[in-house]
Amino acid sequence: MAKRLILVINPGSTSTKFSLYEEEKLIFEKSLSHLPEDLSGFDKITDQFHFRKDLIMNELSGRKTDFAGIAAVVGRGGLVKPIESGIYKVNQNMKDDLKAGLSGQHASNLGGLIADDIASSLPEATAYIVDPVVVDELQSIARISGHPEIERKSIFHALNQKAVARVYAASIDRKYEDLSLIVAHMGGGVSVGAHKKGRVIDVNNALNGDGPFSPERSGSLPSGQLVDLCFSGKFSHSELKSMITGKGGMVAYLGTNSFKEVCKMAENGDQKALLIRNAASYQIGKEIGAMAAVLNGHVDAIILTGGMAYQEANIKSIRSMVDFIADVVVYPGEDEMKALAFNGLLALDGKIEIKTYY
Repeated sequence: MAKRLILVINPGSTSTKFSLYEEEKLIFEKSLSHLPEDLSGFDKITDQFHFRKDLIMNELSGRKTDFAGIAAVVGRGGLVKPIESGIYKVNQNMKDDLKAGLSGQHASNLGGLIADDIASSLPEATAYIVDPVVVDELQSIARISGHPEIERKSIFHALNQKAVARVYAASIDRKYEDLSLIVAHMGGGVSVGAHKKGRVIDVNNALNGDGPFSPERSGSLPSGQLVDLCFSGKFSHSELKSMITGKGGMVAYLGTNSFKEVCKMAENGDQKALLIRNAASYQIGKEIGAMAAVLNGHVDAIILTGGMAYQEANIKSIRSMVDFIADVVVYPGEDEMKALAFNGLLALDGKIEIKTYY
């Protein structure tokens, strides 16, 4: 019996990652980085659909992929309605909400859309998403913002945070559900989550202006000054939104959304780059401290992950701020691709509940 192929698609704010698995075996993985100028011609995230899909299909065709052998196409979950953790079959309700950007615009919205489009053209394939960024396990008290017109929302890197947390738990022969962890995902966006007994009870909104700044997001901004800017007449609504997400953070300060490049600039004596690099580490460390308070100081480990975890200067700075709280464990990059493929295989084998999106 021929082994089934699983295609995994993970669009990020600064990259398009995709991989092909034969059952649990990785055949190949590709990560294509996108510079600001690559994406500047697209007004909305969904306008990037054909650009990103064509990159994937061209690579698959160039590798002479057996398209008929693909049984599942698993996309990174996007900004749909707040839902519980798990795997979902892509349906029309989901596609409508992803296209509309129901909970916001983010590259992950393209994951389910591209997965469904590819799967619909194949004879045996089904499209799924897993642990979208709107997984919501917040405790009630964490939803209070300070004004009834605004409720705090759960938007974070659920897939990778959950994946590395489970990897860490397995490494110490413990269950994820028995641990209290702080997980900091540091990539195109930064999210720092308090994981208590298998649930993320508090986390900053990594998309819409909350928490540490990142390579292309402003994070939390002083509210009064932001209001003044909104009514200054200098910027349109869309320009202000892009200042928060897409054109904020490091790209606004230094003109690059590559943290690796920022670190290189700092190492070469660029004092402004050094300040911005240190400020990024400082804000992440400060957010970790806040999540330690959420967990009443009972923290089994602090996990640093994402692309920014490859830069030792960043890790050293954060570690110096927070290692008094708990041991600091580093998982550079992301386990997202493997997590997506693993969940897809479980779905094909009927070993996991396939949830319906309403």
